Order: sequence, then C-alpha cells, then structure tokens
Amino acid sequence: MTIPTITSLAPLLERLFSEADAANGAIHAAIADLSDAERARMMRSKTAYRDLYGRLKDVPLAVSRETGLLLYMLARSSRARAIVEFGTSFGISTLHLAAGLRDNGGGRLITSEFEPSKAARARDNLSAAGLIDLVDIREGDALKTLSTDLPDTVDLVLLDGAKALYPEILDLVEGHLRPGAIIVADNADDSPDYLARVRAPGSGYMSTPFAEDVELSVRIG
Repeated sequence: MTIPTITSLAPLLERLFSEADAANGAIHAAIADLSDAERARMMRSKTAYRDLYGRLKDVPLAVSRETGLLLYMLARSSRARAIVEFGTSFGISTLHLAAGLRDNGGGRLITSEFEPSKAARARDNLSAAGLIDLVDIREGDALKTLSTDLPDTVDLVLLDGAKALYPEILDLVEGHLRPGAIIVADNADDSPDYLARVRAPGSGYMSTPFAEDVELSVRIG
C-alpha cells in the first residue's frame, strides 16, 4: 500500500507544531499591552487587523493538529484538485492541504499571505516537504491577490487570515465554487458577519460549527 503523503510528513509537521506551541508565550507578549476589548475590536476591524497581525509577524499562527488532519481528510474525501487558502502563515495548514492534493494525483493550491517573512518561511517548509510545485503563494493583500487568476472551479477553501475579511474573501471565490465545495473557516466566531451569511436560510450554504473553533460549510446553491 502506498504511504499517504501526510504520514511521510509527520516528522516535519511535529516539529512545526511543537514550534507553534512554544511560541504561545511570544504571542501573549506581543499583545500584552492590549485590553481584551481592544484585541476584539482589532480582530473584527477591516483595517486595524493590520496592526494586530503586524505584532505577530514573527510567530506562527497555526491551525490545531486536529484541524490540520481535518483539512487533509476533507481534501482527500472531496478529491480536491483546486484549493484556495486565505492566510498562509508558516504553511502548516498549507502542508496538509497540499499533501491532500498530492495524494489525489495533483492539482493547484493558491494561498495568500501579506507578511513577506511568513511567506518565505512557508516556501521553505513546502520545499522541504517536496510540495512546493503544487502551491502558488501570493504575497500581499488577499483582496487583491485572490481577485484574479482563480481556477474556474474551486473544490475547497480555507479561511484563516484576518477574520473581519472572511465575507469579502468569500465574495471573491464564491463564483468559482462548485456545488458541494467545502469551506473551512478557522476561528469563525471572530467573524459574526460571515457566520450570519453562511448560516442564513437560502444562503446557498449548509453550515455548522465543528469542534471548538471551526465553521464547516458546504456550497449547495
């Protein structure tokens, strides 16, 4: 039996997850001077998020181990060939998605990251994994980088960048989503407008919270 790519990546992923765990202290230190209310305001602002994420430019903002495995499983079970990701960070989620593409026989993963240093780290990690050939890392504002040159049909979307922009990113990819396309929104509770949209009757989506921090949606329209 062929060994799944995700299995062969286990040592690399464990190292990256361990580094992300160890960075929790740096995350808290970077935002220690902000009140809870100020952090929430910046998280939900369509402009102030830049300052918030700028404080965190040197630390990985990774999906959980469980969410990473979920992404791989969804990519495989949907036989995804075209994936769009909003928010690359150091590329941990990207590795899981690209591993799914590799085991599906190939495809294209477009991911966007506005911090150049994080995009560089992601490229290094994807190169080390032998998956960089499947991934198009677009640096800059995702409202621009994801506004052009998307596949005609998108099978899977991961939203894990600035939470306030989830509705706008959905606007960009929605016309490309095939019926049955899957959208995974990490930390979606910080994007109430997005949740209201995908959960609304007649929205063209079926959507439900999954685990502690994920909203899982399927395009039905």
